[in-house]
Amino acid sequence: MFNVMPIPAFNDNYIWALTVPGSDKVAVVDPGDAEAVSRFLNENNLQLTTILITHHHHDHTGGVAQLCAEHSVTVYGPANSPFEGITHKLRDGEQINLMGLTLNIREVPGHTLDHISYYLPGDEPQLFCGDTLFLAGCGRLFEGSAEQMHRAMEYFKHLPDSTQVYCTHEYSLANLAFAAAVEPTNNHIKEAIQHCTQLRQSGQPTLPTDIATEKQINPFLRYSEAPIRQSAEQFAGKPLTSEVAIFAMIREWKNQF
Repeated sequence: MFNVMPIPAFNDNYIWALTVPGSDKVAVVDPGDAEAVSRFLNENNLQLTTILITHHHHDHTGGVAQLCAEHSVTVYGPANSPFEGITHKLRDGEQINLMGLTLNIREVPGHTLDHISYYLPGDEPQLFCGDTLFLAGCGRLFEGSAEQMHRAMEYFKHLPDSTQVYCTHEYSLANLAFAAAVEPTNNHIKEAIQHCTQLRQSGQPTLPTDIATEKQINPFLRYSEAPIRQSAEQFAGKPLTSEVAIFAMIREWKNQF
């Protein structure tokens, strides 16, 4: 597994830094802020060799050009991305070798049409999923459809429970407030709110989360559960006949929350 360290950026972004023991090389995921990465490299005496891009939004790509100008860097990212700074374009089902570890690429459109995730299988699996799956939430549907994001959630839902989930925003408390509104009797959500509140009060990230936890607290993975369906139908004011319809209604509710 990678050693993963958060580099805070902007108001609520995390740029994830990936290293392996015994090496001074580092990869970063979605470096929207070059200055934050440069400070991290200098403070930890690390050499940037690789950038992983999940999607084209500027808060995930804005630092790439400066970092490439200052370092010899390979930039991986989605093959269909409008972002022009990618040197190695990736498609669904491909793999890349990073510091001796193999990452699986999965296309997960929904938030954007070019979104991909990076998954490291094994005894301690790790998922770098950008703005798709969040702690207790999912990304807003800017470009893709509810059907596409539902397919992405199905993929995440079937990863091993122990998978560590590294998303790229500190949205956890807001997401949990919504989750509690959708499923007010879920004690796992209440426990997560308490835990995440304590972490934020001590200045710590609430991330990573893991798939097992998300299956207990995240309404966007719990669309097949009766309480989620009932809440979605109450919000919609009509019966909902499919998981996609339930997911879409919960997402629309979150947009207005």
